[in-house]
Amino acid sequence: MPPTSSTSLLKRARRGDERALTRAYDQYAPAIYRYAYRLAGHEATAQDVTSETFHKLLNAFQKGGGPTDNLSAWLYRVAHNLIVDGYRRQPDDPPIASEQAPQIAVAGRQEERLERQELMECARRALQRLTSLQQQVISLRFLEELSIKETADVMGKTEGPVKALQYRATQSMQRILEDSDGRP
Repeated sequence: MPPTSSTSLLKRARRGDERALTRAYDQYAPAIYRYAYRLAGHEATAQDVTSETFHKLLNAFQKGGGPTDNLSAWLYRVAHNLIVDGYRRQPDDPPIASEQAPQIAVAGRQEERLERQELMECARRALQRLTSLQQQVISLRFLEELSIKETADVMGKTEGPVKALQYRATQSMQRILEDSDGRP
C-alpha cells in the first residue's frame, strides 16, 4: 500500500474504512505497545493496554467521536490513561524482573551486551522513581523520540510547560542516578 498521510489516514479511518483502520493499527500499535511496556513493565499489561487503546478508538469512531486531527497523540493519551488507571487498581503488582523482560537485540560482544543491559536496568529503575508526568515526558521525548510539539499534543499541554517538565525530569533523573551511584 502506498504511503498515506496521517491526516488522510485519520479521515478514512473515521469513516470506518477497514484498510485505513488496519493501516492505523499497523502503523501505531508497535509504538503504543513499547510505550505501555516501558511505563508498566509488564508484557501482558502492555499487550492489554495496546488492545484496549485501539478498542477505545474503534468505539469512539463508531459513536462519531475520537481524534479529529492527531491520531498519534490521541492514542498515546488513551494508553497513558489506561496505564495510570491500571496502577490505581493494582498498585502492588510488581513489574517482571529484567531478565524475564523481552530482550532487545544488542550487537557486539557479550560483555558489551551485559553492560548495556545493566545500564538500561539502572535507567528503568531511575525512571520509575520519577513522578507520573515526568515519566511520561521522558518516555515520549527520549524513548519514543517524539518532538516537543508532539509530546505537548499527547500530554494536552503547550510546548512551554512540556519543556519545563522535561528539564525538571532530566534533572531529577540525574540526581537519582548520582545519589544512588546508578542503582536506585
